[in-house]
Amino acid sequence: MDLVTINDISDAAARIDGLVLRTPLIDNQRLSGEFGTRVLLKAENLQHSGSFKVRGALNALLSWQERGELPEGVVSFSAGNHAAAIAYAGKRLGVRVIVAMPSKPVPSKVANVERFGGEIVPTDDFAATLAELAEEHGYPVLHPFDLPEVIAGQGTAGLELCADGPSPDLVLVPVGGGGLLSGVAAAVRKLAPAARVIGVEPATSNAMGQSLAAGEVVRIANPSATVADGLTAPFAGQHTLPHVQAYVDEVVEVDEDAIHSAWRELIEASKLLVEPASAVCLAALRSGVVRAPEGGVTVLVVSGGNADLSRLAGLG
Repeated sequence: MDLVTINDISDAAARIDGLVLRTPLIDNQRLSGEFGTRVLLKAENLQHSGSFKVRGALNALLSWQERGELPEGVVSFSAGNHAAAIAYAGKRLGVRVIVAMPSKPVPSKVANVERFGGEIVPTDDFAATLAELAEEHGYPVLHPFDLPEVIAGQGTAGLELCADGPSPDLVLVPVGGGGLLSGVAAAVRKLAPAARVIGVEPATSNAMGQSLAAGEVVRIANPSATVADGLTAPFAGQHTLPHVQAYVDEVVEVDEDAIHSAWRELIEASKLLVEPASAVCLAALRSGVVRAPEGGVTVLVVSGGNADLSRLAGLG
């Protein structure tokens, strides 16, 4: 299998230029002082549709358009961020978007999808519902993470973080299905080869970690049992697993208490409204499963900001 390269990512950056935000790389003095490393936050929560996902969605649709293959509509599955991203991209390009989402989704994520005209089909069985939707409508699947075009699009966040700040010593990336980790790692491995790239996933939704241990794609039974709902992919991808094997130094796990505490701390330290999935990287540092390079540069990829505001009351 051919892996996404820095050239693919550079092409994606040119393709989506002007359609996505070049999100800021924010120096955080409070976290830097606590960990003895310069902490920079790649603030993808500020991205159009509220997460990094719009990068991959746009690159995929625009790539299909370049090849004369832009469909009338697409189907997919998502906890919410990918759904909003493809709804946003579909609205820009005139493509109908139908997405299978959990039967008990985060309300703010439903509103975000509907705001861009996406159509939601509630389900407790992503695979079966996705197959039914594809057959019923005859639309292709725009996969949330397991397409080379999506991986290359997500990799543009890594391209930017390497270009906009000092060369990183450590880059921490949230992991669900692995699209963001695969793309960012592919960029960082080329542009900052000395940096360590580590993926962080919830212990209760650890499809990538299990797949790495098994050396093959593993499906997990209940990936939704985490506050970090954006990281509930039920499996690692046939494309993402080889990328993580090739480009990533390590994938670690953090427990629910660590994520919950880090979510509150990240909001307080950054003054950014982020969702729990964005906090897993801080949770890894705070719980000690990852040690920051003393005196070095550590980048935390803040993956999204589509938080359930009703949960914020419990953070105190």
